[in-house]
Amino acid sequence: MRLLTRHVWFRAALFCVFAASLALAGAVVGPVLSYDFGTKIGAKSVDNILNVLAASMLTVTTFSLTAMVQAYSGATSSITPRAVQLLIDDTTAQNALSTFLGSFLFAVVGIIALSTDLYGETGRVILYIGTILVILYIVVTLLRWIEHVANFGRVSDTINRVETAALKAVADLTVPLRFHASTTTFPADARPIRCDAIGRVTHIDLSDLAEVAEEIGTVVNVAVSPGALIDPARTIAWLSSDADDRQIRKIADAFTIADNRAFDQDPRFGLVVLAEIAARALSPAVNDPGTAIAVLDAGTRVLAALLRHHPDETNANPARVTIPPLAFRDLIEDLYRPIARDGASMLEVGIRLQKSLLTLTGLEPFARSACEAASADALERAEAALTSDADRNALLRLRHQLWEAPHMPA
Repeated sequence: MRLLTRHVWFRAALFCVFAASLALAGAVVGPVLSYDFGTKIGAKSVDNILNVLAASMLTVTTFSLTAMVQAYSGATSSITPRAVQLLIDDTTAQNALSTFLGSFLFAVVGIIALSTDLYGETGRVILYIGTILVILYIVVTLLRWIEHVANFGRVSDTINRVETAALKAVADLTVPLRFHASTTTFPADARPIRCDAIGRVTHIDLSDLAEVAEEIGTVVNVAVSPGALIDPARTIAWLSSDADDRQIRKIADAFTIADNRAFDQDPRFGLVVLAEIAARALSPAVNDPGTAIAVLDAGTRVLAALLRHHPDETNANPARVTIPPLAFRDLIEDLYRPIARDGASMLEVGIRLQKSLLTLTGLEPFARSACEAASADALERAEAALTSDADRNALLRLRHQLWEAPHMPA
């Protein structure tokens, strides 16, 4: 249901159904009103208003759709294609497009109904009042859309969207963070469960797994995390006891497999997309270190949220379901390695990267070794890429101050 409501057509269809229903409501409610009341409020003028509304809303709908497509194309070519889905899911843009399309349909249905004398003299009153309400809603939506479209699809806006999606995935995380990923080992008598599809795990239905585990009387051990690439040969879960075909099929169906990764249960994907944005900005064709620094700040906040996250009773795993924890070292590499590689020749990026890594070390003791290793890797790359001795020495002095005298301010 959540995925369905994110589609543009779903919201637009709801607005259109409501608009058509409102336009036809006058035929039902109109007979209860008096003729004098309809005459006093000028309901006869509704014909002209609907004609103007139909012409203008068709133009505004076309403009809005063009602006959205241009934002998607710009994000694909200049930011990263992986972030486009967040723009498509934007509720403000979907509401604007749905409002304008629904208003156009409202006007067309109203004009058609008027031409067939469906309303009568009193039914026009309901149509007139509905038209005024629709116009007021259009004005409010248009004002919000004008403000929104100024930043829609821009680099800073996309970074904020990716960060927000990653933070939401962190808040919903059901497993704690670990330094290393746990090695998946299967007992000799384990019953492996596989899936016929080839793709990425985008969602794991823990409630379904818990129901099957309760029915079998054992623990369902999940072997993959959201975002993992699976194939028919890879085990996605295993049981310590046997189960019938229906139960095995229900466990396999609890894993949603798609062609591409999704942000919902995969905070690691958010870090990957942030790193892609920084890598595109650091390419010679763009040469935008400021964007890379903004990505480092956003990634630091996401990693800090991961380090502080401790699943509670509201989002912990069911008692009979186990999921492998996220590995902090993998998360560090996902974010910092591409930026250290592509921004090695830029001193300002190197400075921000070193300070960002130091920020994380104060949150959890186990984070220091991974951060220090990433810091050393970034320094090694920068030493090889920096052409100025002054820049190289400045970065060396900074790293010495940060990591050998961590009490100094970052």
